[in-house]
Amino acid sequence: MDQSVLLVSHGPHVRSKNTTQRIMLDVLIALVPALIASVLIFGWRSLAVTAVCVLTCVVCEWLFERLCKRENTVADLSAAVTGVLLAFNLPVGIPLWQAAFGSLVAIVVVKQLFGGIGKNFANPAITARIVMLLSFAGSMSSFSAKSDAVSSATPLASMAAGEPLPSLLDLFLGRHGGSLGETCALAILLGGVYLLCRRVITWHTPVVFIGTVFVFTWLLGEDPLVHILTGGLMLGAFFMATDYSTTPSTKWGKVIFGVGCGLITVLIRVFGNYPEGVSFAILFMNILTPYISKWTRRKPFGGVKHE
Repeated sequence: MDQSVLLVSHGPHVRSKNTTQRIMLDVLIALVPALIASVLIFGWRSLAVTAVCVLTCVVCEWLFERLCKRENTVADLSAAVTGVLLAFNLPVGIPLWQAAFGSLVAIVVVKQLFGGIGKNFANPAITARIVMLLSFAGSMSSFSAKSDAVSSATPLASMAAGEPLPSLLDLFLGRHGGSLGETCALAILLGGVYLLCRRVITWHTPVVFIGTVFVFTWLLGEDPLVHILTGGLMLGAFFMATDYSTTPSTKWGKVIFGVGCGLITVLIRVFGNYPEGVSFAILFMNILTPYISKWTRRKPFGGVKHE
C-alpha cells in the first residue's frame, strides 16, 4: 500500500471494559434501594411480584432464543432488569398470573420479536405496563398504601379528585399508594445517583425530564413538587427514559427526549382523563427516537453528508 496516502475512517476507536452484563448489573444494584423500600412500604408480597416478573422474563428469553436457535443472552442480565422494572410498575396486589403475562409480553412481543437486545423499538417494561393497563384495568388501578394491602388512591388520583394529599415528606419517603417501585423518591434518587457516578447514564435526560415537568406544572398553576414526587416520574426519568436501545445516544438528542417526555407527561396529567402520563410519554418518545437521533447526529470529520 502507498504509505503516502492518508486514510480517514470513523469509529469505533474508543474501547471500554464495560459490557452489557456489567451495565445491567449496575442497574440491578441501583434498583436495590427501591426494592427494599417496596418491602418496607407494601410488605413481603412485593418480593413475590418481583420474583415472578424476573423469573418469567428470564425463562421466556431463554426458551424463545432456544426455539429460534439464537445465541443465548440470559447471562447479560437484561431480561432480569426488564423483570424488575416491570414489577416496579405494578401494584402489590396484582394477580401473579397477570404479572407473568406482562413479563411474557415484554420479552417475547416487545424485545425478542424485534430481534433481541438493542433492536427493540420501545422499552419492554413500559410497553408491557401499557398493555396490562388496557387488559387488566381493574387490578392495575387497585393500589395499596400499607403492607396490610388496604386499597388506597394514588396521590395523582387524589389530586385529580380534589382530595387531600399526603405531606411532601410522606411523598418523598413513599408512604402512600402507588406501584411497587415508584413511591419512594428517596430510594430512586439513591439508585439514580449510583448510575450517574458509575457513568451508566448521563444527567441530560433525567434532569431535563424532571425539570420540564417542574416548569410546566408551575406555569399551569399546579404544585411542581407534588408532580415530581408522585407517580412514575422519578422511576421513569432515571431508569426507563435512559434505556440505551430506545432513547437517543447524542447529548442534544437526550435533551430533546427529556423535554418531550416531560411535556407529554404534564399534558396527560393536567388535561387528560388518566392521572398518570409517564409511561405513555416515554413510549411515544421511544417511537420518535430514530428521528431525534438522525437530527442531532454530528457528521464525522472528513465524512460525506448522505441524503
